[in-house]
Amino acid sequence: METNETETLLRLKQLTALHLSTLKPASDQSKNNVAQIEVLNYYELGCIISNMLKLCILALDHDMHKVEEKKNQSINVSLILETVLQLFPFDEMEFLSCIGEMAGE
Repeated sequence: METNETETLLRLKQLTALHLSTLKPASDQSKNNVAQIEVLNYYELGCIISNMLKLCILALDHDMHKVEEKKNQSINVSLILETVLQLFPFDEMEFLSCIGEMAGE
């Protein structure tokens, strides 16, 4: 039984190294983790942040005229969804599937 548990633990460590990649430990000594998104430059980062804020305003107020007072102030939903997609933990979902398969063995 001990050999089987050791093999399972080794396999679990391998799966963890392969699939737990969305969060990285923070560089300081805290127990925090960091999730990163890729952006081209500060302008794209600013667009992402402002679009997220506009979407939140719209969701809270249901009043688009406040957000669209200036030209080109519409919400770029595609940019927001692309950002969310970058943050989605696909590797971790695959990891959970593997764990489920191992538990079913």
